[in-house]
Order: sequence, then C-alpha cells, then structure tokens
Amino acid sequence: MSLGKTLGRKPVNDPVRDYAPGSRERESLAAELARLRAAKAEIPVIIDGKDIQTEVTKPVLPPHDHRSPLGVCHMGTVEHAQAAVRAALRAKDEWQHARWEDRAAIFLRAAELLSGRYRDTINAATMLGQSKNVFQAEIDAACELTDYLRFNVSYMEKIYGEQLDDQTPGAWTKMEYRPLEGFVFAITPFNFTAIGGNLPSAPALMGNTVVWKPATTAVLSSYHVMRIFQEAGLPDGVINFVPAASSRDLGNALLDHRDFAGLHFTGSTGTFNGMWKRVADNLARGVYRTYPRLVGETGGKDFVFAYKDADVEALSVALFRGSFEYQGQKCSATSRAYVPRSLWPAVKERLREMAEKAKVGDVADFRTFMGAVIDEKAYTDIVGFIERAEKSPDAKIVIGGKRDKSIGWFIWPTVIETTDPKFETMREEIFGPVLTVYPYDDDKVEETLDLVDGTSDYALTGSIFAADRTIINLAERRLLQAAGNLYINDKTTGAVIGQQPFGGARMSGTNDKAGSYLNLLRWVSPRTIKENFVPPTDFTYPHMREA
Repeated sequence: MSLGKTLGRKPVNDPVRDYAPGSRERESLAAELARLRAAKAEIPVIIDGKDIQTEVTKPVLPPHDHRSPLGVCHMGTVEHAQAAVRAALRAKDEWQHARWEDRAAIFLRAAELLSGRYRDTINAATMLGQSKNVFQAEIDAACELTDYLRFNVSYMEKIYGEQLDDQTPGAWTKMEYRPLEGFVFAITPFNFTAIGGNLPSAPALMGNTVVWKPATTAVLSSYHVMRIFQEAGLPDGVINFVPAASSRDLGNALLDHRDFAGLHFTGSTGTFNGMWKRVADNLARGVYRTYPRLVGETGGKDFVFAYKDADVEALSVALFRGSFEYQGQKCSATSRAYVPRSLWPAVKERLREMAEKAKVGDVADFRTFMGAVIDEKAYTDIVGFIERAEKSPDAKIVIGGKRDKSIGWFIWPTVIETTDPKFETMREEIFGPVLTVYPYDDDKVEETLDLVDGTSDYALTGSIFAADRTIINLAERRLLQAAGNLYINDKTTGAVIGQQPFGGARMSGTNDKAGSYLNLLRWVSPRTIKENFVPPTDFTYPHMREA
C-alpha cells in the first residue's frame, strides 16, 4: 500500500444553489423532474457489475402522489445476497491492493459527476422518490453526498499519513492500514440520499468490498448513486446493490456468513439492537473468522432547551425548521422542547404564523415547504401519536394536527403542548412533523435540565437557547451525555461535513462520527511492520559474555 505524496487538494463544501425564480438552474431541474416522472424507471439488482431482473418487483411510489408510480424495482432474495457476497469476496484481493490514489480518483470523479452532470438527476430523484422539497434535496443529495466523497478522500490521506515518529536505530517500523478481512454490509435509510451513498462508499474507499441494501423507499435516488459510482470507474463487485424483498431474511443471511466483517448501518434502534444480538449469538457459536465491526446511527428524540432570556424570533424559527423541514423525518429533527412559561405564548404565536404560511404539497412546486411522509406505515404511526394526544387529558394540539392520505401521505406541521414532561410524545421517537412542548416554570432551570437528560433513551442532537453564558455553561455540563451533536442558539439539524461530524451515543448509535476521519478508522485493521536493516547474528547479550 502506497504511503505516497498528498493529492495536494483540500476539500471545500459544495456550494448550495438557490434555484431562484427565473434562474437557469431552476428551469433545468424542473425539466429533469418532468423527465424522471415520465421515464418509468426499471431498477435492477446489481451484482458484480451485472444488472439482474428478478421475479418479484415493487412499484416506486412518490409519497406525495402515491397513485402515480415512477417505475418498478426488482427485489433481491437470500440467493442474490449470497451471490453478492461471492462477488464482493472475488473482487476483494485486487481492490484491497489497489493504490489508494486510484481508489481516491474513482470517488473524486464520482463527486464531480454528482455535483455537475448528474446534479439535476440526483436532486430530482430525491425530490420525487423521497418527497423532499428542492432545498432539502439540494443540501442532501447534491451537496452533502459530494462533500462525503471529497472529504473522505482527505480523511483517508490523513489516516494513511499517520506513521510512527519513534524508530529503533537501524530499523524502520511503519503502520499499514489494512481493510477488514471479509465483506462489509451497508444498510441505508430512506431519509438521506447522502447517507445512502456514504455508507457503502466509505468502507469501499478504505479497500473493503461491500454488499449494499438500500431502503426500498429511497431506491430511485440510491440507484442513480450506484450508476454514478459505476460511471466513475468503480470495478465490478466492489459495491453490490441489492434491494430486498425481505430485509430480515436477506440481512440474516449476510450476518450469518463466516466472512461478515462489518456493518455500516443507519436505521431504527430496534433493528440495530436485533442485528447486534444476532452477531453476538453468532460469535458465541464460532461463526466468524474475526470480530465484526458494528457501526450504527439509530434513533433520536432531539431536544431544545430554552432559557428565559432566549431570543424569541431565533428560537421560534429554529423550532419550526428543526421540527418540520423534511416533514420531521431526520434523525436530528427537533421533537421535544422545554420553553419557559414566560416565553411560550409568544413562541407559540410565531410557530402558528409560520405553520399557516408553510405550503404543504407536491415538491415539484418549488414554493412547497413540506412534502409527504415516506409511506403509509409512517403515516399511520404518526397519526396514531396525534390521535392519542388529542384524547389525552395531559396534552392538547395547539397547532396543526391536520392530515390527508387521499393523494399523498400528508401531515401538516403539528405542535402538542403537554403538562406531563414524560408524556409519550416527549419520550418516543415519532419521525414525523410533530413537536411536543413542555412549558416549564422559569425558575426551575436545573430541574428542567434533569428532565432533558433523563426523559429519553436517545442522545443524538440537542440545542441550548440562551444569552446568559452562565446558563449555557451550566446546560453544557448537565447535558454532557445527552447529545452527540450539541448546538447553542441554533437548530438541531443541519450538520455539515467537515464542520460538525455527526453521531450520538446511548440508544442513538455507536457515535463513530460520519463526516470525519473517525468513521473511516472503523473500516481498517492496522498492521505494524518492522524491518531490521542490521539483524543481530549473536544470540547472547553483553551480560552473558566473558569479561
């Protein structure tokens, strides 16, 4: 493995386009939205670089217009998963011994294709398939995924450049960062196209080969990402693309394989816990040749704590954006807030004004603020929380609550006010456009901080709104373990690659910080190599010799 010279380029975050009315970029994206709507994609399983059509297909439905399929996706089976593992293992030897510069070049080229030629395509696929408005698609599918690809190359350089400063005279010891022994299984979620691209590509960049199971509810954008990787020169078998007819059966087949070496996962806490248990059981049975690496970013119940001197306007906007952008379907979305009673009436009124102005509907209309939630199951689950709040003596719907599933899975921005700080919607992840607010007595700051820290099992993101630095410092200390990404006077969403590495602990995941070199370290197994230039030829030591 080469430890050669740097590529000589420092990555910068991809600029966000604004798609202003009358702009060329807006017209171009609108045309691509129309083209993809009419194209009716047929998405195959891709193993060893070959497209495979299967006996089972699933329609690709836009959540905001579930009567108008965008195409079909061929669903993989356990047999396809096993074939994907064989392809990954066949490709491994050549890929892991490729020069790191060559691996870097592939993903840097993919970044150029993504941010340039295919920007409209990846944004349009994300808007249609995942019901993201134009801004949410742009910052995710175009900018964040481009950033992952570029910044990960720089992190790889940083890791490979970490060598040993202390050397024995007459010898040379170097550190080699080997890929894991076996294949990596990447399971990606529906809510971020960027995560869909990063979870398989980060291990691949470090010399691993991968079986990628994309979320079927985001398969259109994931498919286009896979095609971009292929066009960028990714060798056959390095990443194998297997949408699943039965996620559980396919996943179990891969977790039970002797050569399973690592899991790169974003999804629910319950699913991750089940996989962790299966891996532990397999270890007890002696299934694996090595201890698998388990990297997971899971659930969240993200908070905002506001002090009485918080700026009402800034707090209100942060709550609205953090709670309702992309329909609250972000792991980092604000879903519980602790607001002083003295501020709550003004904050509530500002939230109501914003909710009345925010357009809910088809994301192809660039005026739309919120599209639809991802599918019928999500809709039913979220509506269940709202209905239980409507009936509870401990809560009331103060804003929104409206829903309509006739055309798409639409739920309007909803704010619940509760008198019970341990109310269901203050504790459980909803993953939808529902914010619950607990107005607290202004003088009960420390008691409320205890509630923030102790109410939820999750610890992903959180925010402190205050002007008094003493209060900010107090909250930082008291909430030390409550969030892996903590914000001060800012919303809980919007972590930027290279600026805010992302991840949380407790039941929010393993906190391996996607968007930093820390994540890439999980996909290598270091080896130290010592070369002695002048090895001894006498087995004795001085104290053993004749005077």
